[in-house]
Amino acid sequence: MNFQQQLLIELAHTKMPFGKYEGRYLIDLPEYYVVWYYRKGFPKGKLGEQLQLIYELKVNGLEEIVRTIKKKYPKSK
Repeated sequence: MNFQQQLLIELAHTKMPFGKYEGRYLIDLPEYYVVWYYRKGFPKGKLGEQLQLIYELKVNGLEEIVRTIKKKYPKSK
């Protein structure tokens, strides 16, 4: 498995750590909320990078890729 695949698998299992949608998978955040972050500015660090990728996926209608990855590679306990 390459680095990009690992990033997408991790992204598929990452939940929002704070705010109104705390505990919700990033891919399941409402599009308007991700667009709001795009306009306001993404947080610094890894979460910001992940939200920026989620934004690009949602804008381009590619959320299903991440949902498929989440099903295909369940998070190990």
